[in-house]
This record gives sequence, structure tokens and C-alpha cells, in this order.
Amino acid sequence: MEQAKALAILKSGKNVFLTGSAGAGKTYVLNQYITHLRYHKMGVAITASTGIAATHLGGQTIHSWCGMGVKDSLTTADLKNLKTKKYLVTKIDKAKVLVIDEISMLHKRQLELINKILKYFKQSEEPFGGLQVIVSGDFFQLPPVSDGNEPSKEKFCFMSDTWVEADFAVCYITQQFRQSDNKLTQILNEIRSQKVSEISLKTLHQSQENKPKGETTKLYTHNVDVDRINDDFFSKLKGTSKKFKATTKGNEKLREVLVKSVLAQEEIALKKGTKVMFVKNNFEKGYVNGTLGHVFDFWDDDGKKMPIVKTNEGKNIYVQPEVWPMQDEKGKELASFEQIPLRLAWAITVHKSQGMTLDAAEIDLSKTFEMGQGYVALSRVSALEGLHLAGFNATALHVDSLAFKADKRFLELSNRAEKIYVDKELTQLEKTFIQNNGGVLKPLESSKKKGKAKTSKVTTYEATHDLLEQGLSLAEIAKKRELSEQTILRHFLIIQGDIPDYNFDKIKPPKPLIIQVNEALQKAKESDEELYSKNGHIKLGPIHTILKSKVDYKDIMLALLFCEK
Repeated sequence: MEQAKALAILKSGKNVFLTGSAGAGKTYVLNQYITHLRYHKMGVAITASTGIAATHLGGQTIHSWCGMGVKDSLTTADLKNLKTKKYLVTKIDKAKVLVIDEISMLHKRQLELINKILKYFKQSEEPFGGLQVIVSGDFFQLPPVSDGNEPSKEKFCFMSDTWVEADFAVCYITQQFRQSDNKLTQILNEIRSQKVSEISLKTLHQSQENKPKGETTKLYTHNVDVDRINDDFFSKLKGTSKKFKATTKGNEKLREVLVKSVLAQEEIALKKGTKVMFVKNNFEKGYVNGTLGHVFDFWDDDGKKMPIVKTNEGKNIYVQPEVWPMQDEKGKELASFEQIPLRLAWAITVHKSQGMTLDAAEIDLSKTFEMGQGYVALSRVSALEGLHLAGFNATALHVDSLAFKADKRFLELSNRAEKIYVDKELTQLEKTFIQNNGGVLKPLESSKKKGKAKTSKVTTYEATHDLLEQGLSLAEIAKKRELSEQTILRHFLIIQGDIPDYNFDKIKPPKPLIIQVNEALQKAKESDEELYSKNGHIKLGPIHTILKSKVDYKDIMLALLFCEK
């Protein structure tokens, strides 16, 4: 199933199990749906089975959200006690949709508890009290934590009565966006099918001789190995270190959860030459969760020295703090963690690598102790040439036999769903779902500057404007409209002409770039009488020439949104 079809089924209001191999874009689809729900003013609870996964979506753990915590069971007295907590009553009441990411790591009994709590709070015998529930994940990845003797059928949540009761429509995304290497994709598919060929085994052994270009990140299964390597490399760097400490706001308990969950370190010391990894997606600034580089220098950001990271691709990124928010169903911020989006990257654990895409990695799977660890680690890499496999044991190439059987069935159910759910019917179901849950079919446009009439150009760019209003990023808008990012940036400049006070801060580039482009713009104004085209657009050529072609056109257009015109 393609992403677009899966998103349409999500919008229909059906309970959905969103799955697919690592790199298929499950989180991307979830974010698209969350944006859609917020656009239509519908309460959505964004959760995940682990803190790390929750921060990828800007949510919280499902354990915290529903109040079950670490309990394995709840009595009627427990439920009554939970319902005395006003904050729980309020947020569960507001939620119309519940998203649970990384479902593979949620224990069977925990899914049953969530169902029990929501039925009690909603006073309804419908599955999950009548909420639409979206569970997402891949059961070939890391399983639920349990004592070593618990059989798979007692821990995987798809074996629960609640799973059957929920009647999930299965959306198995079969596209692949992470791996660009057919050989690596073949190996991962063979691990999933539990038919690892001799050729693939030989390829993996040969990768022990690989020497990926540039620096690589080392992936280990145990924390002790990761800490030892990072401390050792950092101590050998010369020069003084600069410390960066996180700031947190909001509810104290939620702040504690963020500190434990966010991949950025609560306090990080950096020197020139420190190998780092970005741990957040920011497409506008040119990095994603897993982008590697080293601290090239430091720059002055309003009196604070901030790192300049040269990525492995040679791009300089002026790093600024990022915010990891924890939000309620309406998108209101409950707590936040602010820190530069970096962590030491000579080494990282397989567990913390979930959700990352790495161009190059040295992976040691010789101590693999859990089925799924090997698959998770190998699927972080985009191509075989970027993989140096230091070692692996038999467990590294195995997945759980029950997960294997279930995955085959999930694919069958997804193929069936693709045929059953017709696009025209899904569109009607989407409208009905929004109306039945108090959503708004056509939210009012944001207020425009009074007295400012639309120019004849606005209708041409309304599609871009609408997506911008929904909160989509530059990259997301470009993908959705099937246009280049430069074209979308041109649209932004037109929108700014019609709405001068429009807030583009979400995509604001580093201050040095804005200053650089603004200075070039002012010089161009003085030296070039034809800086503006007949339709009023700023010509980029003169600015590009003044900057001696050191800044690309895309960055110039981005910076122009914040320049004095």
C-alpha cells in the first residue's frame, strides 16, 4: 500500500494498524494525519510506547497519557482513583483520536489496560471507549520488555482480545524511502522472511572489510560500550570545551519524562572537532534525525557561542537550540525541553538509533541479545557501502517466529483493505468523521491585514497558502504539491507580499545567513536598477553574484523572507 492510500484510510475514522518495514515512512504518514486533525480542530492524543519514540512525534508515552504508569493491572478502585484526577478526565474527554507509535514495544497487557481505562472514562463499551485508535510500528523491531521466560504470545499486543475487538484496518506500507541500495534492501527483506541466503551472509561478512567514506557512527547493543567510546574520543580532543545545558518548562513530572526521553543530552560539552549527530528533523535547516558531522567552529548568536557543524556532506550548519514540546490534544504545550539538537556520535546504542537514518555506521552485533536488534541496526543505514559490520552473532539475523507469521497475515489483510476501501467512499467517510467528532470541515482562514486586498496572484498560490496554514514544513509542502522547494519559497515570497506581517518564524534560517543575504540585497539595490522584475519579484541573480555564488538560490530565497526589502 502507498502512503497516500494509508492516509486516506486514517482520515476515514477507522481504527488502523499502520505498519511496514523500517524506512517505509510510517512516522511521516502519522505526522500528516496529525496535521490534518489539528487543521480540522479535532483533539488528537499523540503517544508512543517509549519516550524516545514519543519525542519524534512531539507527544508523550501512552503510560503517562492514560494514567496506567508501570502497572500491570487495574482494579475498579484504581479506575475510580484515576477518574478523580481532573487533568486525566480533561485530556481523555478532549481526545477524539489516539495515536500510539512503536506498538511493537507495547506489552499485550498494557494495550488491554488502555482499552479498560478509556471504556471506564468514556462510559462506553465500544473499543477504546469510542476513540479512533491508530497504532503504528513493525513487530520485527524491538519487542516489549519482559522477563526472559515470557513466551511471545503472552507479550505481543496483537495477541490480545483488545486487538481483535478494535478490528484494525491494516495499512502495510510497501514503499521504501530509507534504503537506496538494492542489496541492503534484499538482505533486510530476507531477515524479515527468515530466509537469509548464502549470498547475503557472504555480503554481510564482506562488509567487515568496508571502509565507509568520512567518519562513521558506531552502533552497539550495550550502553557501557557506547559511553566508553564517546568519553575516550572526547578526552583526546585538544582545546577548551563549551557546555550547553538544556532548559525545561511546564509541568514538573512531564519535564522529567522529557529529560529521560529526548535524545539530546541534558548537558553536553563540545570542542572543535567533536563528532556529533543531529537528533531532530529540521528539513529547512538541512538536517534530519541522524545527520552526522563534526563541530567546525563556534558562532555568536546574540552573545551566546553556538556550534557550527560541518556535515559529512560538507555543509555548514549554524546550530541553534530546538524545542521538544509535549502537547495536549489541542496542540497546547504542557511541557518543553530546549537544547541544541546534538549528541556525541562516535557511538550510540541500537535502541537509541530507532527512527534514525545513517549514511555511514560501524555496527557491532556480536553481543546481540534480543531478536530484532540486528534488523533495527542494519536498517538504519541507507546503503551497504556505508556499513562496516564489526561482527554479528546468530541472534542478530533472527526475528521472532510469531512476529514472522503475523507479518505475513498483516500483508494479506492490507492487500484486502486496499481493495475494499474505495477512494470516493473514503472521502465521504472523512467528512462524516470530522462532523461526528465536532471538527470543522473548512476552518476559517487566518486573519489578514485589514484593508489589504488580495492581488490577482493570490489565487495562484492559495494551495501553498492553505498547506502553510496547516503547519506543514517547506519540505512537506513541496512534496505534497509535487513542486521544488525553490518554487514553494517563491510562493512564500508572494504570500508575504500580500500579507506583510505573515509569520514565517517556523522556517527562519540562522542569523548569519540572513545578515549575509540582507547585505547583498542592499548592495544590489544600490548597484542594479533592474533588481525587480516586471511583476515585482526580486531577481536572485544579482544577489547570487554579490555573494560570489557561495550561497545557493534556495538559501537566498529563504533568507529574503526575513530581509529588509
